[in-house]
Amino acid sequence: MDDYDEIIAGLNRQGWSITDTTVAPQWCAELREHAERLWEEGAFEAGEFGLDLASGRQPEVRGDAVCWIEPASDLARLPFFEWMAGFRAVLNQRFNLGVRSQEFHFARYPRGRGYRKHLDQHRGRNLRKISIVLYLNPGWNPADGGELCFYQPANPELELARLAPLNARLAVFVSGLMPHAVLPCKTTRWSVTGWLRTDEAA
Repeated sequence: MDDYDEIIAGLNRQGWSITDTTVAPQWCAELREHAERLWEEGAFEAGEFGLDLASGRQPEVRGDAVCWIEPASDLARLPFFEWMAGFRAVLNQRFNLGVRSQEFHFARYPRGRGYRKHLDQHRGRNLRKISIVLYLNPGWNPADGGELCFYQPANPELELARLAPLNARLAVFVSGLMPHAVLPCKTTRWSVTGWLRTDEAA
């Protein structure tokens, strides 16, 4: 069973998959270096939710700052994103999923912030099929919080799993199926977050 098979097996079984050995630590170190540089350059902006920009920035609901990775940029050609393109091709080959593009951003949660329970799907749209989160937190202490929580799709009050954002941990889940939340963290929390989509990249 290769890395793609392991992830796909988890998606088929429960709608989500977590792996800790799929992504090379050196890939994570390179991504973290780029993220910190972009943060220092002021390239991040407050995360938004939904399509209503007038109300989409509420730190008490979503507390991260993000920096989008342009599909045509040099960053988008780093090994992790090339690996994700291969995963996209496998999903289409095996399941005719129809994913045509991928979008990613760096996410930075400061101390005390999280993201309330939600689905990775804009209301009335179904373009995001698979959600991806890669954590970039070497030396993360589980006591620092910031866990990703999955909830039962049929009963979103029932918590299924609580997963610490350990370095090189990769979370993959069905975007329109799995309610999830980010618990408040006690120290700065970094990740690469993205989606495999059925429309073309912007």
